[in-house]
Amino acid sequence: MPKVKTSRVNYPEGWELIEPTLRELQAKMREAENDPHDGKRKCEALWPIFKIAHQKSRYIFDLYHRRKEISKELYEFCLDQGYADKNLIAKWKKPGYERLCCLRCIQPRDHNYATTCVCRVPKHLREEEVIECVHCGCRGCASGD
Repeated sequence: MPKVKTSRVNYPEGWELIEPTLRELQAKMREAENDPHDGKRKCEALWPIFKIAHQKSRYIFDLYHRRKEISKELYEFCLDQGYADKNLIAKWKKPGYERLCCLRCIQPRDHNYATTCVCRVPKHLREEEVIECVHCGCRGCASGD
């Protein structure tokens, strides 16, 4: 008779410290996904989802890299389980990308003339005062701002 596989996850030490915040952000994400988008443009309906995904990733990144409050084991567990965006955090570690809002803003194939998003332009070089990224609603994530 074959063994029965269970889906029980062993949480690393320190999980109980970050779990309430992650659960709260997951509840906000569920609410944003189910929120009606009547009267909004197609891209505007996704902006709250991008914002909450950014918050979750930034929360885990700050706890491990800036404040040093969680262990490497817990950090890697969060990345493996999908609580944070592994690729976005990898970009935040590189100079010039410390305030990056989402990965779509640096992909040239998603923009006209194969450049990056308008939110990546520093404020002192912008022609317009108020701008919003079409992809995620960011108003500026250049490192020099």
